[in-house]
Amino acid sequence: MNATHAPDAVAAARVLIVDDERSARESLRELLATLGHDVVDAVADAASAEVRAKELHPDAILMDVHLPGANGIEAAQAISRALPGIAIVLISGDDTIQLTDAEADASGAVAFLPKPVPPRVLDSTIRLAVARTGALSVARKEAADLKQMLEDRKLIERAKGILMRRTGCSEPEAYRILQRSSQDRSKRMVDIAKAVLDAEPGATA
Repeated sequence: MNATHAPDAVAAARVLIVDDERSARESLRELLATLGHDVVDAVADAASAEVRAKELHPDAILMDVHLPGANGIEAAQAISRALPGIAIVLISGDDTIQLTDAEADASGAVAFLPKPVPPRVLDSTIRLAVARTGALSVARKEAADLKQMLEDRKLIERAKGILMRRTGCSEPEAYRILQRSSQDRSKRMVDIAKAVLDAEPGATA
């Protein structure tokens, strides 16, 4: 994964720095502040990174690959599973490290940069990483919402079928029964449908 020179994708980012070298942490803190970003914390190991990420919910994590305990790639994997909305940018001063596509996908990292990182590259990479991760999170939520809508529709259709069989009403009439019950009880129509299904002997929602 290579850094991409791009215009500002976001105005600024709240960044968590993870590097086991104190001098590197301080240098990155100063650089990011100069670039307009807000450094929410700077920690030295993977365990602290996971804890602080969950506490602070930064927009991005700038993480060295070489860390005490679990390495940066393993920490990135754990964080991306728990907090998929955080953009992760891995950095390393070891020019022999190459991430495979599988490792990159598993880590959840958006970019991998060599140290020292030129300020302009670091800035554009973080901004673009946050924008891309945000767009992906929105897409995932929309997909999940659509899936839930389809599941709700299936339940409502099943409930309509039960009402039609019980009362001999038409499909539009069954729908109106569910709709009126939803309005009268101030409940979602899918919840009314679930109640109809639960009341059906031998039926499971």
